[in-house]
Amino acid sequence: MTQGRTLNRDTEAIAYQLPQPAGMIADLLVPGGAQIDCDERLWVPQGENVWFRPVSFAPEQGFYINYLRVRGAGVLSRHRHNGAVHAFTQRGTWRYLEHDWVATPGDYAFEPPGETHTLVIPDGVSEMITLFFVTGGYVYVDPYGKAMGYEDCFTKMAAAREHYVACGLCADYVDRLVIGR
Repeated sequence: MTQGRTLNRDTEAIAYQLPQPAGMIADLLVPGGAQIDCDERLWVPQGENVWFRPVSFAPEQGFYINYLRVRGAGVLSRHRHNGAVHAFTQRGTWRYLEHDWVATPGDYAFEPPGETHTLVIPDGVSEMITLFFVTGGYVYVDPYGKAMGYEDCFTKMAAAREHYVACGLCADYVDRLVIGR
């Protein structure tokens, strides 16, 4: 159906016949990009019991999308976002020390630009996986806001590229995930 009408296969099942807008970037399809039970080599180590799985990188647009996987309970990081974040919990639970909510499978969370929070995986959680759509980047901070490090699309791409080369995936594997190439 299109706009509440039944599709007329003779006249409407025709591809768009005009050029796309000038300057438009290429589209992207990542086969299996939404799978979390996948080749373990796609999970990039980020710390002890912490991995990320890139879905896509958009360096020209200033965002990236990845799954975060944490195995076991504990405090993961305190960080301040300089762009909005959208999070979709797939497995397990997680929370921020600064909020009274707990994200569970199927939950969506919005994190506004400028917010600083401390990610915690509660006791009893064996695995947490959440899909994060991160605009801009974030700065790791101490409890008083002193910068201790940062991550953005470029640092994530570099870490993924290094890992994929080391684990035997082709050197250009990350390029397959870049929007606009």
